[in-house]
Parts: sequence; C-alpha cells; structure tokens
Amino acid sequence: MRRLVSPAVVLLLLLLLHPGTGNAGCPELVQFLAGQAADVVCFESPDLTTKNTTPPPTGPTTPANNSLPGLPAFAFTPITDRAVISPDPPNTTPITKAVPGIQVQGRFADDPTGEARFLLRLPSDWNGRLVVAGASGTRSEFNGDLAFSDYVVQKGYAYASQNKGILNLFLTTAADPLGCRLNPSTQVFVHFYANDPDKPFTLWTDVIIRTARLAAEAVKAQYHGPARRVYAVGASNGGYQVRRVIEEAPDLFDGGMDWEGTLAGPNILIDLPVVLKHFPGYVASGFNTNGADAQAIRAAGYPPDLVSGTLSFWGLYNAQFYEVTMCQWQKRFDPTYDTYGAGLGNYDYAARVVLTDVAAQLAPVEPTGKIKKPLITVAGTMDGLLPIVRHARAYEALVNASRRGNNDQRAPQYRLYEIQNGNHIETFKNFFPQLEFIMPHAQHAFDLLVDHVEDNAALPPSQCVPRGSTIAPTPVQPGHCPALLVP
Repeated sequence: MRRLVSPAVVLLLLLLLHPGTGNAGCPELVQFLAGQAADVVCFESPDLTTKNTTPPPTGPTTPANNSLPGLPAFAFTPITDRAVISPDPPNTTPITKAVPGIQVQGRFADDPTGEARFLLRLPSDWNGRLVVAGASGTRSEFNGDLAFSDYVVQKGYAYASQNKGILNLFLTTAADPLGCRLNPSTQVFVHFYANDPDKPFTLWTDVIIRTARLAAEAVKAQYHGPARRVYAVGASNGGYQVRRVIEEAPDLFDGGMDWEGTLAGPNILIDLPVVLKHFPGYVASGFNTNGADAQAIRAAGYPPDLVSGTLSFWGLYNAQFYEVTMCQWQKRFDPTYDTYGAGLGNYDYAARVVLTDVAAQLAPVEPTGKIKKPLITVAGTMDGLLPIVRHARAYEALVNASRRGNNDQRAPQYRLYEIQNGNHIETFKNFFPQLEFIMPHAQHAFDLLVDHVEDNAALPPSQCVPRGSTIAPTPVQPGHCPALLVP
C-alpha cells in the first residue's frame, strides 16, 4: 500500500532541493546589510502600502515627521514629503489590497555626515522586478510613497528610494551665510542641508546609483535571485535623478520615467530672477496680464497666470517656491553673490559667469541628453516652477541633438508626453480647477515603459494629451501642445 506524502512534507522537500524558492527575511537582510548600512530598521509588514499606520514593530509604512532622534525639526519629514508630489485625497493612488512583505530603512554606514538614507520595500508576492525612485526637492526617501510606492507595490514590484544623500532643512536666522528666506514677505529663514560644502550636487546622481546597486543585491538576498528588470522613476529633482542614471548607469536600469524633471543648469539661475523682479510690479498693476511686468514673466518662459479674486496662480508659487528655490541654487552654485543685499531679482547669470566660476560649478551636473535606455518624460504645460519650454522641451531638444536623426528610429527611444494644463504642484488644482492632475498620466507612462521594455510594445508618439484624455497610440495632437493653457 502506497503512503501518501503530506503537502507540508512536499513543500519542505522542494525548499531543500530548490532553496531559491523561499523568501528570506529580516534576519538575513540585516546580516546582508551589515557593514553597508547603519541604524537599520527591518520589519515584517502586513501591508506595504500607506494604509499601514500601525505602530512598530509592524509599521508604519511612512514614519512620522521628525521621528529620527537627534535631528532638528524639519530635517526629516516623511509625512509632509509624500504629499508634495501627490494630489490630496481622494485623488491619491487607489489602494485596493494589502501588500504583505518586508520594509527596510536605514542610512549608508560610510557617509561621514550620517545623512544618506535609503528605503526598501519587498513584497512577499514579488513579480521579479525592481523600481528605484528619485526624490523631489530636498525631500526624504519617503517622498514617493503616495505617488509611486503605493502604485508599484500593489503590482508586485520591489521598491527602493533614497534622499539624494541629504536631509531636508532646519530653521536658522538671517545671520547664517547659507540661510534662505522662505518667501519675500517673511523673516523666517531656513538652512538647506543640500547647500553644505560637503554635499556636492553630483551626490544626487551618486546616491541613486548606489541605492540601485544596494537594492539589487538586497532583492537577490531576499528572493534568492536577481530582478529581471529595474526601472527608475522620479518627479522634479527626482526626475533629474532619473535622467542622469539613464544617461550614466545603463548597466543598472532597463528604462526610466521622469515626471517634470529639473533641467539642472543655468535655466533656474536665468529664469527665476525675472519672475522675482517683475512679480511685485505685476501685483501692483492689479494683475494686468497685458502689462510690461506680466509680459516679461511670460517672455522668460512661464505659463499664463490664473487669477480668482485676489488669488493668483503665480502668487501661490511666489509665496512658496520662487525666492527660496532661487536662493538655494544661488547659494550652492554662486555663493559669493550678495543674496539679499544685491537682491535675487537682480541676479544676472551672464554677468556672474564673467566674474565667478558659476558656469564651471554647474557643468558637472548638467544633463547631456545622451540616453542609453528608454526614457519617458511627463510634464505639464502649466508648470509654474519648471516651465515646460525651459525644462521638459529643453531636455527633449538635448536628446534630439545628441542623436542627429529621427528619434523614433533610434534605440533606446525617448518620449515627451505633455499634459495639457498640468501643473508642477498637484494640490494647486484645489484652487484652480482649470489645472489637470499629472500623477495618473505618470503612472500610465510607467506602465507603457514596462510594456515597451518587456514586450517590445511600441511607445505612443510624443504628444499633447488633451484635458480629460489619456496618452494615446494615435494622438490627436502629436508633438507639443499649441497653447500652454486651454479652457
């Protein structure tokens, strides 16, 4: 009489014969990271999506602001960070299921400043792929939790992120030589860690590459085999990181999707002084869009203003981004300029090139457009911080110039999907309904990239995506959008 073997015994035999079929766990991952990482936190999570708000040891997926000991307020703000590139609820990424797995967070042990941090999310039900995310602004490794992580972990991707090797900021005073005023109408000053002398801008590319390598090895340790494909995603400064790795690290990535990536170079130092100089006069004119000040801002590449009573689209940017962004870039690349004495609105890049080494400081971080794997850029025509004509379209021109031919017949391919009325800050749609969310299009573009890389599906042509529409195989408006704003 034959003996029946229980399923449990069969599973045990399979694991003994094929040890790669079972996932590892926190003890193995912590051991793997020994010597490479410090302050490692690893936990078995019942849900790797942001719905998991349970306290340790099984959560939360996104830790609280100011939760790293020994740091000043605002240096580490995960909850704030994850909201800056995502619409407010209920327009965030839909979460339809729990995703059990392992979360690992820590810092690179050999960073002398102790700032370079990484995040890993490893679903139990893995699809064999890895996504590595950039971080916008000077945000933390949790910046992409709502827009990217929630989307990909539900599909089974392993997810990694990093903070560009820098913490965010801390409050300071006007006496701080690296202090930046938050906006023209306040005396609140902040100090960006990114401007410290031991944090060169080239670190941004180095850290995402290093995180990709670490994540690839951690994936191999967890799942007993390498990822079949690795993709890069990121928004704003994180989009810059994506472009750079697709240019510089094609051995690590199979493709990238950048969402309104920054064109690092003189653009910001040329464009922002114009809006800073002319915005006060524009307000004094009663928001006269035909006046000289408004026309000067438009001539610098900025999209049209939107006005509702006393509320202005440009005004929202002026209150939150224009001056502090210009200050941060000026302090990093041209620190001898008299920021508030001479005035940021009077900054003259062409004159400073003659007087200083600002051009030489920028040169190592400027993108080349020489992409070596497929890359998609998704950008909004109403981007009021990184105007599309000076950033997304300018990067497209770099790619085209580097190829000297028909981009569609080149491999790897590049696409620019322009979202009509899309805007850099998704939550501004709360004030101006004419604006459109970009996040759904960025997520769709990621799926198109994956289909192209893995199934050789044709990428839809570069196109203008009309309001209320989606990226289309046969676009109604190929190429650029004819107008930056439509009703």
